[in-house]
Amino acid sequence: MRLPAVTAVTVVLIGLAPPAAVAAPTPTPAAPTPAASATSGPGTTVSPPAESPVTWGVTPSSPKGPDGRASLRYKLDPGASVTDYVAVTNHSAGPVTLTVYASDAFTTGQGGFDLLAGREKPVDVGAWVRLPTRTLTVPATSRMDLPFTLTVPANATPGDHTGGIVAALAATGTDAQGNQVSVDHRVGTRVYLRVTGELRPALALEDLRVRHRGSYNPITGGELTVTAMLRNTGNVRLGGQPTLRATGPFGLAARTTTGAPVPEILPGGAVRVSVQLSGVAPLFRLTATTTVTPVTVDGQVIDPPPLSVADSRAVWALPWSQLLLVILTVIGCWVLLRLRRRRRRRTARDLAQAVAAAREQGRIEAAKGIPGSSADEPMNGQNGRAPGAARDATRSPGDSSGDPEK
Repeated sequence: MRLPAVTAVTVVLIGLAPPAAVAAPTPTPAAPTPAASATSGPGTTVSPPAESPVTWGVTPSSPKGPDGRASLRYKLDPGASVTDYVAVTNHSAGPVTLTVYASDAFTTGQGGFDLLAGREKPVDVGAWVRLPTRTLTVPATSRMDLPFTLTVPANATPGDHTGGIVAALAATGTDAQGNQVSVDHRVGTRVYLRVTGELRPALALEDLRVRHRGSYNPITGGELTVTAMLRNTGNVRLGGQPTLRATGPFGLAARTTTGAPVPEILPGGAVRVSVQLSGVAPLFRLTATTTVTPVTVDGQVIDPPPLSVADSRAVWALPWSQLLLVILTVIGCWVLLRLRRRRRRRTARDLAQAVAAAREQGRIEAAKGIPGSSADEPMNGQNGRAPGAARDATRSPGDSSGDPEK
């Protein structure tokens, strides 16, 4: 159940018995306001009277009515006390009997604000509030300004103590299996108490886990996810701003991102935070450093200011897609070289075959005495001239056909 500071929306808790009705103070008339819708827990169906919806609200008040405060806030010394008021307003057309009590608050694992169940006994600020009555009957469209006293024990620890004052209405409903259950609608206002003394704001990272998920795309890089439990180990309400920094070996390829802010963690409470960083280069071994900077809530100033908390973890980030790309590239280059070598050998073989065929053709033509073949005019091994030229040089002097002057 999330309990807002001022609300008229009923919140359902399962397993509470209906309260007993007792006499109530004389009501103060209040102007009707629009009815608020009811919400229920998972798997539960609430069955209010169809002819008369029941809605109500609880707000900080004065003896004369609501005073516009969003919550009940006090700063008291140990042993001090204060008297204040809450206004319980019935927006319904008929009277409603409510159980009024105070309880301790806690932070849910998702970062929500919640109160202990009605049957759980408070041990902190919820136990320090005294109301004049446990049960209150408010007439139709009326308001009651209910006084209460908050007394701080003398041994109360310094720092923030948080709770709430609620008005609850029990009803009967059915769960998802059709079983009848008792449900409790709770509406309330928050109580913030700071006991004077030494303030120790501090946060701690617990159960930090780092996970790297590679990408099928070798260019984009992988995703780094860090989850941790952020616990408020101090005595002051704090928020937090987480950041994540990822670095490779020797600080290579550093990347930083900021996670979603944590709005408020009560002292002793814890919230699970998660930060994701995309585009992280898979450099085999990464270092993920998670840092949370404390943030004070409600604009408070704390001196000395709270310190940041950080934790580092190493994670393997094997570049599977990049290695696959390299392997495919090497195989492609090897195949290309083999094809080029095969083509060159084929070209050389074809050329050798063509030369051999030409020589064989020349021998065949020479053997057949074909004119113009290389076999008809063999070269003279002594002077390098053809036999015909030798015969011309040995002609007789009386041969006119060989005398150029005739």
